[in-house]
This record gives sequence, C-alpha cells and structure tokens, in this order.
Amino acid sequence: PGDALLRQNAQVGDDIYISGTVGDARLALEVFRGTHSLSGEAFEHARARMERPTPRVALGLALRAVANAAIDVSDGLLGDLGHILKRSGVGAQIDTAWLQAAGTFGDSHLSAGISPVLADLPWNKRLEYALSGGDDYELCFTAPVNQRELVHAAAWESNTPVTRIGRITAEPGLVVLDPQGQPMARRFASFDHFA
Repeated sequence: PGDALLRQNAQVGDDIYISGTVGDARLALEVFRGTHSLSGEAFEHARARMERPTPRVALGLALRAVANAAIDVSDGLLGDLGHILKRSGVGAQIDTAWLQAAGTFGDSHLSAGISPVLADLPWNKRLEYALSGGDDYELCFTAPVNQRELVHAAAWESNTPVTRIGRITAEPGLVVLDPQGQPMARRFASFDHFA
C-alpha cells in the first residue's frame, strides 16, 4: 500500500517515459497479415517481441518511489497514455524526435525507444506502429523533472532502457509534436485487438 504505481497520479510538468522499444509487435502482426515483408533476422526480432514480450517488473519495482503514474502498453502507446491522462485529469505533449533513429542502451542510460528494425521503416509507418501499435507490454510512466537521475538509476538497476518522450501539461488532451516541435494534424487511434 502506498507504493503501487497507479494511473491517476501524473502531475503537471512530469516527464513522460517509455521503457524498452515500441512498435515491433505491430510490425510482426503486419507481416503476418501480409501488408509488410521483412528479412529473416528482422522478422524473427519483431516476431519475438510480439510473441515473447519482456516483462518490466524489475523496472516497475525500481520506480516505486520515483514515478508518479504508470501503465503497461498493450493497446498502443498513445491509447494507454490516454488512460493516465484521463485518470489524472491532465494533458500531454509527445515529442516524436525520438522516433527518428534507433539508439543504444549504454553511457546515455537511454534508448531511442525504437529498434533498428523499426527505424528502417518509412516515417509514417514508424509513427503508426510506435504510437498506435499494440502488444508492446512496455511501461509508460511519468516522473518529476527533478527525478531524472533517479529514473536513469532505475533503468540501470533493472537493466531496462527508458526514453523520455514528452511532458504532462495542464491543458487536457494529447498533442503530438513533429520532430521540429510543431503540433501534428494527424490523429492516432488505440490499437483494436478485435478489428
């Protein structure tokens, strides 16, 4: 009691983070649907992310005294972040510059949030799969700006890369910014497992 990471405690000014990488499970699904093709190794990576996601239990435990709110991403990053925003009565701005290239988990303590497989896709597919794809089972969480070092420490402690992707705002709603920081007109829907 008191340590649980809940959806309703995001605070205005919090950073928004995602663990691991997002979008690979959706990419694998599109290969199975026949709308996309991948080479053997790339497909095996995406397929493994869809069929055997990595539980982020260690990161969740390490964030108990650091994060304000958290949710697992099963219905798409923006759809599940929307649950945090609704329960917390806040809004968010999401930056998409982190989707421009895959990163590494090393000296920076941070990943770019997408895999090299996803980074090879055209920009519009990267956006769709990373922001609206389902079955990633990563953690989306918020934490105060002054806790950044502790977020990085939690990432190291749990051996889980994290990426800062935006911030919580007072104005309700979700604004997705392009890599130049301008609001995007495009709308993103949650992943529908039954469609």
